[in-house]
Amino acid sequence: MKIVVLGGGESGIGAAYLAQKKGMEVFLSDKGPIREEYKHQLLTHQIPFEENQHTESEILSADWVVKSPGIPKKAAIIQKIVEKGIRISSEIEFAAEFTNAKIIAITGSNGKTTTTSLIYHTLVNDHFNVGLGGNIGKSFAKQVADEHYDFYVLEVSSFQLDDIQNFRPYISLLLNLSPDHLDQYNYNYEEYALAKFRIAENQENDSFFIYNKDDEMSQKLLSKLNIKAKMLPFSMREKLNEGAFVDGDSIRVKLKEDFAMKIEDLSLVGSHNVANSLAASIAGKLLNISNESIRNSLMTFQAVEHRLEFVAEINGVKYINDSKATNVNAAYFALESMKTPTIWIVGGTDKGNDYEEVEELVRRKVKAIVCLGADNKKIIDYFKNKKEPIYDTHSIKDCIAICETIAEKGDTVLLSPCCASFDLFKSYEDRGQQFKHEVLKRISIQ
Repeated sequence: MKIVVLGGGESGIGAAYLAQKKGMEVFLSDKGPIREEYKHQLLTHQIPFEENQHTESEILSADWVVKSPGIPKKAAIIQKIVEKGIRISSEIEFAAEFTNAKIIAITGSNGKTTTTSLIYHTLVNDHFNVGLGGNIGKSFAKQVADEHYDFYVLEVSSFQLDDIQNFRPYISLLLNLSPDHLDQYNYNYEEYALAKFRIAENQENDSFFIYNKDDEMSQKLLSKLNIKAKMLPFSMREKLNEGAFVDGDSIRVKLKEDFAMKIEDLSLVGSHNVANSLAASIAGKLLNISNESIRNSLMTFQAVEHRLEFVAEINGVKYINDSKATNVNAAYFALESMKTPTIWIVGGTDKGNDYEEVEELVRRKVKAIVCLGADNKKIIDYFKNKKEPIYDTHSIKDCIAICETIAEKGDTVLLSPCCASFDLFKSYEDRGQQFKHEVLKRISIQ
C-alpha cells in the first residue's frame, strides 16, 4: 500500500514515520518549506519527501492520503484526490487504525486544550499508562509507532474530524459550540457544529459521549442525530439525575457513586473552567478513578500556556496572556473572568467574527481597546461609537507601549485577541510568546 502524507508538520511527520514502520511505501509532500528539525527526521528515517511543491502524479498514485488539518478542503489538490476516489484521512484516523488503546477524545469551540490537559493530568496522577496527543503535544501517530500506551487523551479539532472514517473513541467529549472557522464551513454555523459532532458518529453503546446540556446548538443537533453511545451531560445551570452539575458552591458528579468538591478548591478559575472541570470529572469517574484522586488532580492542575496565563504585575498592573482565544466566544470567557478595569488587546486575522457577543461585557469591563493586527478596521468600526478610547497598533512593541501609558494601578492588560494570529505572527503561540517577552522586558528596564 502506498501512503502519501500531505503536510510536513508534527502530525505529518508522525504519520509518515508510522506508515514506514508498518512496512508501507511512503511519500510526504508539503506545498511550503519544511522546518529543519522535521526535515532531519525524514532524512534520518530515509522517508522520501518534497517541499515547496505538490507533484500531482506522485500524490494521485496513492492508495491512502493522510492530510494535515491545516490544508483546506477546497484546495485544488484535495479536490483532485476526492475526484479520483482515494481515501483521505487525518492523522488521528490513520493512527487509530494501528492501536488497541482506549481513546478519550475532546473537542469543542473553546476549552479543548485545558480540558484535554486536565484529563491527561488526572490519568497520570492515578498512574495510568497514557499518552497525550492530537492537537496538543507529540504526534499521536509517532506515539502509536514507538510507545505502548493503554490510553490516549486526544485534543481533536473540527478539521481533524472532517477526515475520519472509522475513528471511534471510548469516551468522547463535546465541550461547547460557538461560531468559529466559519470561513472553512461556507459561513454556516450548523455545518461547523455538525463537524464537531462527528467525534461520536462511530461510537457504539459500549462507549460514552459527554456533552454540554447548557449549549443551545448542541441541544438542537442532539434532537436530530442518532448517537449510539451512552450520553452523559454536564450543566452549570441545572441539577441532573445523572451527569455533572453545579450544586451551590460545589461541583457534583452523579454516576455509580457521587463525587463532589468545592468550586473554591479548583485550581482553575472562571465559570468556563468550572464547566471544563465538570466534563473532566465525568471522564475520571467513567475510568473508575477514585474521588480522592480526582479531587487531588483538580486541585493541583496548572493552567496551560497562552490560556488566561498570568505573565507579570508591573506598577500594580496585571498582564494576562490569553493568546489562545482565537474566537469571540473564547474572548467572552476571558472578559467575563476579569475582576478589575481591563485594557483589552484584540485583533488579528478575522474568521467571520460577530463582536455582538462581547459587546455588553466590553461596555461593562473594558476601559480601553487596543487593536493589534495588520488591519483593524472591522473592530474599530464595530466599537467606535460603543467604546472609547480605541487604539490602532500593528506591532507588539507599539501595542504594549500604548497599554503601558494608559494602564493605572489596579488595572489588567488582557491579550485575548478573538482572531487568528497569522497576519503578524507565526501562530497563537508566537503571539503569546512575543507578548510575554515584551511585557517582561519592562521588568528588566525598571
